[in-house]
Order: sequence, then C-alpha cells, then structure tokens
Amino acid sequence: MSEVVIKSKYSKPYQICKCCVMDTSDEDITFDSNGVCMRCNEYKERIEPEWNHGKGHEKELQDLINAIKESGKGKEYDCILGLSGGLDSSYMLHLAVKEWGLKPFVFHIDAGWNLPVAETNIKKLTDKLGVELHTEKMDWDEMREMQLAWFRTGLEMLDAPQDHAFISLIDRYSCELGVKYILNGYNICTEIIADPSSWEKGSGPTGDGTYLKDVIRKYCKIPIKKYTFTNGFKHKFWIPYVLGVKTLKPLNYVEFTKEQMLETLKKEYEYEPYSQKHFEDLITKFLEGYWQPTRFGHDIRRAQLSSLVVTGQMTRDEALKILEQPPLSEEESKELFTEVAKKLEISEEELMKYHEMPECTDKFKSQEWFYNLGIRVYEMLGLEKRIRK
Repeated sequence: MSEVVIKSKYSKPYQICKCCVMDTSDEDITFDSNGVCMRCNEYKERIEPEWNHGKGHEKELQDLINAIKESGKGKEYDCILGLSGGLDSSYMLHLAVKEWGLKPFVFHIDAGWNLPVAETNIKKLTDKLGVELHTEKMDWDEMREMQLAWFRTGLEMLDAPQDHAFISLIDRYSCELGVKYILNGYNICTEIIADPSSWEKGSGPTGDGTYLKDVIRKYCKIPIKKYTFTNGFKHKFWIPYVLGVKTLKPLNYVEFTKEQMLETLKKEYEYEPYSQKHFEDLITKFLEGYWQPTRFGHDIRRAQLSSLVVTGQMTRDEALKILEQPPLSEEESKELFTEVAKKLEISEEELMKYHEMPECTDKFKSQEWFYNLGIRVYEMLGLEKRIRK
C-alpha cells in the first residue's frame, strides 16, 4: 500500500480560512475580503444567533419532552433512537433515559463492520440504563458485495450501504411501531459544518434508494435481495407529513460541549472515547482515516475541527496543530488496509487497484433534485441547522 500522505490536488491557488480550518480542498469554497470562508459567515449570521450555544431553549425542550411523553402514554415506547456507539447517539441516549425519563425504542445496525470498542460502549450504556437493544444484523454476503460495488465505482463517498441501511431501518420502524417521534443525535455543537458537497461528486443522497439501486445494478455481481431500501418520497414526505412522525434534534436545545459529553459518558458508563469522530466502525475508520485523504486529498477532520473552532471549543491554532499529522499513523493504516482487504475477501493488490483507479465519471440515477429542494425549503423555514455548502 502507498505511504500515508495527505494527497494534494487543488484546482486553484491554495487558501485556508482565516477563522476556521476549511480550505481549497473544497473546490466550491469562497472567501470574503477578510479571508473568512462562507461557512464561518453563515454560522455567525444564520445559526449562532438562534442557537445561542444551547442556552435559552429550556421551554422548547420541555415542550418537546412533554409531547413525547404524552404520545407514549400506555405504550411500550414513546420515541425511536438509533445507537451507533458514537459520541452523539450515546449522549442522546443518556439524556433521553436518565435526564428526561423517556422510553426509547433503541436499535442498532450490525453491518458487519463493528469494532469491539463500540460494541462494548453500547453494552455499557444499555445495561446501565436498563434499555433493551434491538440489533438488526445485515446479511454479510450482500453487505460485502455492496461495499465492493462502491469501491468499483471509483466514488469517494463509500459509506452508502451502511448509511442507507440505517435510514431505511428508521423508516421501517417509523411505519411499524406507531411511535410518533424519532430522536436524532445531530447537534450544532460538534457537527455544524458538514462535509463539503464537492467531496461527494457523483454520489447520490444517502437516503436515496434510486441512487443505490442504480449502483447495485451496474456494479454488484450477485443479486441483492434481503437489503431494505427507502426513498426520498417516503423518508422526506410520507413518513413526516402523512404518518405524522417527527424527527427531533433535541441536543440543539441543551447547553454542552464535546468535552462535557465525553466526561459525562466516561463518568457514568466508563465509556471509551475514539481517536476520531466516526471511528467506532472499521470501514468508516478506514475510509475517513486513510482512503479519502490519500486517494482524494480530503481530510474530514477539517469539517469536524472547524465545527469545534467556530463554536468556541477549540482555537484555530489547536486545530491546525492536529492537522499537521495524518489521521492515522503509517503502521495503523497498513494494519487497517490488510484487515479491510481480508474482511472483503479480496487481495491487498485488488484493494490497492481501487485506490489507484481513475476517479468516477459515471452518472447514476438519483432523486438529488428532491433532496436539494427539501434542504432549500427547510433553510427558508429555519428548520435546517447545518451548513451544507
């Protein structure tokens, strides 16, 4: 495998934001006359005034909790919560059960890539909180083939099989359980800046079954029969507006920092932190820690760290210091490379061929226009709390 070096392939003169650490590895980034990027300006103008770092939202939060409890009277569950073992969903579960007294239906997807540390963290949380964990184990032969199919595309965003499975399962449970609230762990505090859309060129929206089915049709070598799909109409319209299921992001109504989340979970559950966000999953750790930086020149830590910088949890200099080193050491990258190839039942030579192949130029069917329209509408209504440019 190649040496662990962050690839550089800027299409315009290099520039980095004077406020955060986003740079021209995002081909669409723009800067104002002071060298501040559009994301920092949008955060200051659109997000921070209303969010106010979680302060002043006590009544909104209590109204949500009361509505959830009222809807769940006489029922086994009053909300749905997906638990990955990552920081955000774990903290969400802690607050939902211990602080707010809710009765969540807690589910987890086992797509075959779980790391032992994540499974241990999940067990610690669910055992101590006394909640039943509903685990959906995906068919490994199909998941393996789907993951290989995405490698064969030459695309950058290769988490689609796992991510879509999660969304599909939420949609399925929304229809089956009769529960009217979904708790989403997304929060402005640690995730306000999304991965740049320019990094996702060629990929369709994660929840778009049309896109997934087209990739499968073109690149899978076995039939995919057991996997569950959803689509934009069902996820964005039918479930919320016809069935009346609301997706809530209550962490945005709570004052906390990333450090406080970690300390709470460590103290209450002996939670073991991961070295980087999303590193609770083997394939995601491999893709974000090695594949994307070395193949595409995109370091996801820029968005993650910039979220902490603009929200005042880290200085820009501290973020830059972290970025001086690659996400993974060369030794750890080699170990992961070997492990992923073995898991996929291919040779390391074949996996490296995917790493060195030309970037994807295929066009895939998708409902991207529908998703983009939804995001624009949500922004106009003040419902979209993430900077997605």
